[in-house]
Amino acid sequence: MSKAKQINGVEPVPRYIMPDRSAPDYERIIRELQNCGCSPIGSSYYYIKADSGWRSLCRIIHGGGKVFFHEVIDHKKYSISDKDIDEVVRPEMEISSLQGHYQISPDIEIKLSTLTNIR
Repeated sequence: MSKAKQINGVEPVPRYIMPDRSAPDYERIIRELQNCGCSPIGSSYYYIKADSGWRSLCRIIHGGGKVFFHEVIDHKKYSISDKDIDEVVRPEMEISSLQGHYQISPDIEIKLSTLTNIR
């Protein structure tokens, strides 16, 4: 039983809840990135998510065995062109069991490392 105070007979919503199954499996993404030899840049792993017609550069901040943060990045902010992103979306760059998830290219990795001042 919650120690939170009831107001008008209703208990407050818990602070922490498990995400439903619609949320991406971030732990699986991290495992696959680590298994394919992708290196983190600082404390972040980067990958490309592609679906019919759109592509996104994504970042996962990982540490202590947990995913702390996930975001879609504005790749142009890091001098990464649409062409750079499009060149990555090919079968040999796809992360093994994650359809539509691709490793970043060495060129993208260099740009991210340089512009975030982390190597």
